[in-house]
Amino acid sequence: MPRKHQGIPGQVNRELNGAKSVQGKKPHGVARVISKRGFCSRSQAENLVREGRVSLRGKIVRDPDTHAYENDEILVDGTPVTAREFVYFAMNKPRGAVTTASDEKGRTTVMDIFREQYGKMFPGKPTPHIAPVGRLDAASEGLLLFTNDTKWADALLTPRDPSPHTKIYRVQVAGKPSTAELEQMEKGFNVPPRVFGESEEFMHAERATIHSAGEKNCWLEITLSEGKNREIRRMLAHLGYEVMRLIRIQFDKYALGDLKPGEIREITHSTFHTTH
Repeated sequence: MPRKHQGIPGQVNRELNGAKSVQGKKPHGVARVISKRGFCSRSQAENLVREGRVSLRGKIVRDPDTHAYENDEILVDGTPVTAREFVYFAMNKPRGAVTTASDEKGRTTVMDIFREQYGKMFPGKPTPHIAPVGRLDAASEGLLLFTNDTKWADALLTPRDPSPHTKIYRVQVAGKPSTAELEQMEKGFNVPPRVFGESEEFMHAERATIHSAGEKNCWLEITLSEGKNREIRRMLAHLGYEVMRLIRIQFDKYALGDLKPGEIREITHSTFHTTH
C-alpha cells in the first residue's frame, strides 16, 4: 500500500479506530463520517441510518445529519465501523464512458470498467468501495484517479496557493491556433455561459502550447489550475476551434504514463511518477 513519500497518500489514520473525540474538532453528520471511513458511499450510509441500523456512541440514530466526530464509536448492525485500508488507483478513462456510479441511459460507467479491471487484477477479491476523484466528461479521455480516502480526494480537489493542483491535457483541434490566440488563453477571457440566462465566466489556462502539428489539425498541451465545467472545450470554441480529442495526461503529481485505455493500476511508491 502507498506510504507517505513525496505526496503519496498515507495509511489509515489510526485516530479513527475508536479513540475519544478530541475537543475542538468539528463534528460532521454521522453518515458522512461512515463514508469517510471507507465503509460505503454517503448515500448508502444515509439509508443505513434511516433504517435504524446505525448506532452512535451506543445509541441507535435515525438522522443522517446527527453530529458525530471522526473518531466516535459507530456500529452498523452491531459491527464497528473502523477505518478500512485506503486504496488508490489510476485509470486511463476511455472515450464514451461516463464518470458516475450508474447511468439511466445504460451507458458504460467508469465504475463498470473499474470493477471489471479490478476483478482481473485480484480474482475473487471483492471490489472495494471506491469513487473517482473529480470528473472527466463522456467525450474526454485519460487520467482519472480513484480512492476510498475522502480526505486525500478532497485535498486534490481543493484549490491551493501558491502551488495549485495542476491538470495537464493533450488536446487535438481542427486547424492551428496562432501564438496570439494561445497567449490569449493564458491571459484569460470571458466565455459565454452554457445555460441561457447565466453569467459569463472568466477562464484561463496556466499554459497553452503547440505540442505537434499536421496539415489540417494539431495537438495542444494545456495546463489548468481550476476545474470549471468543460473549460478547455469552451475556451477553444470561443476562439473558433473544434476539439477532436481531449486527453488528461497528468493530475497534480500523478501521470498517465503508458497506461492503456480502459486499464487501471494501483498507485504505490513504485508506480508514482510525473513523466509523460
